[in-house]
Amino acid sequence: MITKNIGIIGCGNMGGAILYGALKSGVLPKENAYVYDINPEMMNKARGWGVNLSKDDEDVCRSSDIILLAVKPQNTSEALAQCAAALDGKAMMSIVAGVTVERLRTMISGSPRILRIMPNTPAMVFEGAFALCSDNDFKEEELAEVQQIYNSIGVVELVPEHLIDAVCGLSGGGPAYVAMFIEAMADGGVKQGLPRATAYRLAAQTCLGTAKMILDMNIHPGQLKDMVTSPGGTTIEGCEALEKGGMRAAVIECINAGSEKSRRL
Repeated sequence: MITKNIGIIGCGNMGGAILYGALKSGVLPKENAYVYDINPEMMNKARGWGVNLSKDDEDVCRSSDIILLAVKPQNTSEALAQCAAALDGKAMMSIVAGVTVERLRTMISGSPRILRIMPNTPAMVFEGAFALCSDNDFKEEELAEVQQIYNSIGVVELVPEHLIDAVCGLSGGGPAYVAMFIEAMADGGVKQGLPRATAYRLAAQTCLGTAKMILDMNIHPGQLKDMVTSPGGTTIEGCEALEKGGMRAAVIECINAGSEKSRRL
């Protein structure tokens, strides 16, 4: 269980998902959480979870040992300016896409320890994928408590900061890409006569089950594909259609585009 006070600056979809998951899993006592968001609706949501509501960003920092910065990239400078010198000597996690630790330090009054993180939205259902920068200056006990939070709502990988943009392109945007694939699968099912709701449910469960087999059974994706594709069968016909349509190249280019955009932020 987390023993330090955790502050959240920005309790929107991602910040809220991380906070809710940590509370729901039991690793973070509600008494140890401090929240501020400029949106009254987000503050009302946090109030319903029983956490401490702070009056502003600076108040969050003064009340907390570890602070999560969960604002949009364009709001980062303003949010950190409002923290004034209250971040000095504290530990700060940042999930702000495209903003490096070096850039964050130029916006901060003081010298906090900083850990950059790339999350994704399935954290909302305790199935997130989190990349934590291995090159950080957190104290050992701080990093251990942070890992408790993210392990409670998904899987955690440690990567050097120069690879965070690649993570952004892959798992950061990945839920949108997977959703598009599910939608396309369902459209195909509808074209073949399936009711829309049935097609969505079957397509989504198929993706969920396939991912679970790869992770839980440690199966290579190619091996799993081979398990399903019988010689001369229906599945290999479908695989050929995907190859003809350039699916692999399109997906690779998709990850490239997302990663490059992250680098330009």
